Amino acid sequence: MTVDLRTPASELIAGACANADPDVPLGLYLHVPFCATRCGYCDFNTYTAGELGSSSSPESWQQAVARELETAARMLTPVRPVSTVFVGGGTPSLLGGDGLGRLLDSVRAHFDLTPDAEVTTESNPESTSPEFFAELRGAGFTRISLGMQSAAAHVLRLLDRTHTPGRAVAAAREARAAGFDHVNLDLIYGTPGETDADLHATIDAVLEAGVDHVSAYALIVEDGTALARRIRRGEMPAPDDDVLADRYQILDSRLRAGGLDWYEVSNWSAGGDSVCRHNIAYWHSHDWWGIGPGAHSHVGGVRWLNAKHPARYAKSLADGELPIASAEELTDSDRHLETVMLTTRCRGGLPHTVLDATERANAEKLSADGLLTSTGDAYVLTDAGRLLADGVIRRVLWD
Repeated sequence: MTVDLRTPASELIAGACANADPDVPLGLYLHVPFCATRCGYCDFNTYTAGELGSSSSPESWQQAVARELETAARMLTPVRPVSTVFVGGGTPSLLGGDGLGRLLDSVRAHFDLTPDAEVTTESNPESTSPEFFAELRGAGFTRISLGMQSAAAHVLRLLDRTHTPGRAVAAAREARAAGFDHVNLDLIYGTPGETDADLHATIDAVLEAGVDHVSAYALIVEDGTALARRIRRGEMPAPDDDVLADRYQILDSRLRAGGLDWYEVSNWSAGGDSVCRHNIAYWHSHDWWGIGPGAHSHVGGVRWLNAKHPARYAKSLADGELPIASAEELTDSDRHLETVMLTTRCRGGLPHTVLDATERANAEKLSADGLLTSTGDAYVLTDAGRLLADGVIRRVLWD
């Protein structure tokens, strides 16, 4: 496929690909934009069949993805082996085991995977089965991430989740029985109406499932969502910051007691190879190419965003164009800001060497306040600091 590289954004990306450091790990993110229903809290780039009509389909999307994979492999010179693949959405499991297997085949048709490549797909519990997981394992997937959110039925209803309270745990067990050593459960805490007892019951279920990874996020009310409209109309209260902090402490304490320790503010693992290497690549500014509508990419210090609508995305590629909505070259200041923002959130901490004298003095003040601790070569968030991570980052940079 010949790609028109004459536009300024395309030229910028082509230059970044040609000059990228071949020793920097490369990952692929593939975005599946399809959902059976829209959850009330979600503002991701997703579409139901009714919203798309005849403008796009899984088949036309798959064809466009194959074209973008071909384009990425052609532009990344030399082509580096891919160390992580992450299929997200949306609801990738709507493609079924066969569809996800064909997607991974498309990746392999254009890229070599490293022998130890981490290959993850997100899945919604209600669209999985033992047969589904067996197909994924046979296709070469190594990691499963399941959207659980909560074990409380009333919380799931408020979030517009369609699976039953026990389905996520059952799906996690099915994945492990199919041979997946690495299974993640995603949680959301702080939903209006959720109680401490609800959260404890959710954590009980997670620990009983025997997964080796948990991601837990405070409920954020995004503008334009159904949840935001309900709160604005006074149908329910907004999430309370103090309650969110209490819930985070409950989660952290219970998960750590259950053998899952934090390695990023919102992520806990059983250690070793249980961490999500693809997410670590984001936090350490490695290179990744985002495939699919609305996907973000970062290669060689250039960041870009694909066209969001699946039909527009597919048309650009069919016309021989990169499906770019926006692109920017990161300045030294941009890179420094991102390094501080992202590494501070990680267990390894913020390296002393990346800070200037003023920022180092700010970090020392935060250490005196009990929000950071120095390990000798890095500043690491304390338990109290994790509750105020965004504020800690601002104070390091601008106090």
